[in-house]
Parts: sequence; structure tokens; C-alpha cells
Amino acid sequence: MAGPEVTVTGSPGDSDYVRVNHRGEVAVVTLDHQPDRNALSWAMTRALSGAVAAIQAEARAGALVVASAGPVFCAGGSVDDLLEPKAPLEAMYAGFEAIAESALPTVAAVNGPALGAGMNVALACDLIICTPSARFETRFLDVGLHPGGGHLWHLRQRMGRQGAAAMALFGASVGGEEAVRRGLAWQCVEEDRVLETAVALAARAAGLDRPLVARTRATLDEGAGVHGMPDALALELAPQRWSMGRPEFASKLDLLRERLGRHHEGGRDSAPGASEA
Repeated sequence: MAGPEVTVTGSPGDSDYVRVNHRGEVAVVTLDHQPDRNALSWAMTRALSGAVAAIQAEARAGALVVASAGPVFCAGGSVDDLLEPKAPLEAMYAGFEAIAESALPTVAAVNGPALGAGMNVALACDLIICTPSARFETRFLDVGLHPGGGHLWHLRQRMGRQGAAAMALFGASVGGEEAVRRGLAWQCVEEDRVLETAVALAARAAGLDRPLVARTRATLDEGAGVHGMPDALALELAPQRWSMGRPEFASKLDLLRERLGRHHEGGRDSAPGASEA
């Protein structure tokens, strides 16, 4: 269970652009600046990166959900900030970069269009849960802009080269159900279930051993550059040895041995009854 929702009023990371609340061990970051459809303005970028940093500093949450208020998840880069930049281009990546580099498992709850750089926010998460009304569009080339912020890399990781080309070069628009079929999203659920589904998945990860989860997430990302089974075995060997040397592993084994012992005893006790049936 994710536990009751607790709103953190005035906590670090709260602003006119982003809301933070906690549901048990899950932190929910909600993009909430509907006048510009949650666009990634410089203000939104700073608020999002600040919220993620504050959540990690508090060490209260074991997983993170990124959601949005209103019918649009994120409309992409702010036109005003593109015309009159308020920060270097690479600084505008700080919001989704903070999500991608977080040690926490992350889930995006996409309830509407995620456009251009707005897709980067969702793609930075480990899982994307979306609704049938969600829509994913690259749009960079439509405005004469080369994709940035790891957009092409993320797309290719999830959809392969052909899928990335279809979206980035050929302007394919992918709806919620199609996004799941093509590997862009993990699950498509109805509007009234998207946040609860995302929180429930996040709560499962949040309830696990946090250092182990963080190390597993890091190895998962490192594996993107591995080619072939020998390199994959080598990559995972050191962290697996690390996990086996921890007291948490020994404790889990003791519990497993105890459960197996009860199971075997129960099987012997029930055998005569079973044979008599």
C-alpha cells in the first residue's frame, strides 16, 4: 500500500510551477503551471530540478512519481525562453536531467500530450504509465530545432532506430495505447487510474532495500553501452558480489530458509489427508 497522501506545504522544491506531496514512501512531483501548459520554461526547469534535489536530500522517499496538473502533461520548451534565452541551453536540461540521474526509481504518469522537450521529462523516468488520451510527439524539427537533452538516445533505447526515426524524422504521433505496443510506455490505463497505478508501482520499488535498488538502477543504465554476454557478466559481477556480502542478504536468506522449512513441514503434515481424499 502506498499509504495516505501527505502534502508538503512550503517544502523545498514547492513553487508556483511544481507541487510536491508524499504518499507513504513515494514522492509525487506534479508539474502545475497550466497557463503555459506546463511548458519547460526556465522557471519550471529550476522548480523541477529543485524539487528532485529536495526529495533526495530529505531521504524520506524511496521512489519518485512525476505527474502533471491539467489536460497536458508538458507542452515542451517555452517559446518565450527560446526567443529570449534566460540561461545557457545545457542549463535548460536540468529538470529532466535531475530525474534521470536520481538514485530513486522513477515513474511518469502521463495523462495527456507530452510534446518535444516535454517528452524528455517522461523519457527520463524508468517507467511511463499513460492514458489513452496521452500523445507523444517529438516536434523539434517542425520548429527548425535539432532534438536535444538526450531525446534521440532515449527514443532509440526504448523503440529502436526505426521507431526513433519515425518520431523524430517523419513526425509520427504516438497515442497512449500505441506507445505501449511500441515500447515507449509500459502500461496504458484509464484517466482516473493513471496516478494511482504509477504510485502503486513506485511503492513496490520504494519498499525494497534502497542501496540495492540504487545500485541496480545504476547498473541497468551502464548496461546500455554493453555488447555481448561476456561484458554483461563482467558488468554485473562486482555489484552482485557486493550485494551478497551485505547483512541484508544474509537476513533475507534466513527468512527464506525459515519459510521453506515451514512449507516442507506443512507438506508432510498434509500428505496423509491428501492421500485419504
